[in-house]
Amino acid sequence: MDTFTAQIEEVKAAGFREKLGAYFELTKPRIAFLLVLTSAAGFYLGTKGTFDVSLFVNSMIGITLLAFGVATLNQWMERRIDPLMERTAGRPLPSARISPTEALVFGLVQCVAAEIYLLVLANPLTAVLGVIVIVGYVLVYTPLKTRTTACTAIGAIPGALPPLMGWTAAANEISLAAWALFVMQFLWQFPHFMAIAWMYRDQYKAAGIKMLPAVEPDGRLTFRQIVLFTVMLLPISLAPFFFFKAGFIFLVGATLLGGWFLWAAIKAARSKSNAAAKSLLLVSVFYLPILFLLMVIDKR
Repeated sequence: MDTFTAQIEEVKAAGFREKLGAYFELTKPRIAFLLVLTSAAGFYLGTKGTFDVSLFVNSMIGITLLAFGVATLNQWMERRIDPLMERTAGRPLPSARISPTEALVFGLVQCVAAEIYLLVLANPLTAVLGVIVIVGYVLVYTPLKTRTTACTAIGAIPGALPPLMGWTAAANEISLAAWALFVMQFLWQFPHFMAIAWMYRDQYKAAGIKMLPAVEPDGRLTFRQIVLFTVMLLPISLAPFFFFKAGFIFLVGATLLGGWFLWAAIKAARSKSNAAAKSLLLVSVFYLPILFLLMVIDKR
């Protein structure tokens, strides 16, 4: 009997760990980490005078909860689309490891908790930006993915708000330098997400997602936009130097990073291959955190 009981408890423990892992997977932790990283950089750059550690920690907790909640609600909204694509069929909802009701409640609780947290322990301005992220990403961008190719540009707006939220959490205002951070992350998303969409264009098309690579077979306009937005990103990425927030180390580093990013974009545009798109994607993944890290290291 003791052995049987122990086996039952072991099965229960394994089931609990699997459930917990599924909930964690719902939050898209890798994406959330990148967003919180840019928020943390925004907070540091927006700080005037003494760095407030308590405010920083509380702001990052609120923004992390927001990122987790939005990711969860995004998957709940796409629960009928995800099973149609190989890259998303293994997510917690399509694989039935989490029920739709559990995901909805989990996402709503996180978003509400994040907004209360930011309102009380950061400031109302940051909380308002958080509401814009929720509405813009979950209620506007996600439904539009199956309706119009403009979804990428629309989704890039809430996707660019994390560094701005970090800034407002520290400064309680939005300056020209803060808007520069927003524009940088806004432009970065086009080559990043277009590269993903090109790699999985067949799956996107089968699922009815209207991102440009899924509706344009030859990729001419897709890669034209990739190069265009990467070119636009180059001068904007140097803005922190001219706004007196970063020094010459940042200027040199940002220039080299921008050249690397543009080279990868042009290379992808020339070949239009999945391999080149994957290389571009990897460059974009390294580009953004390194750029923000350089700003933090060389803040003046």
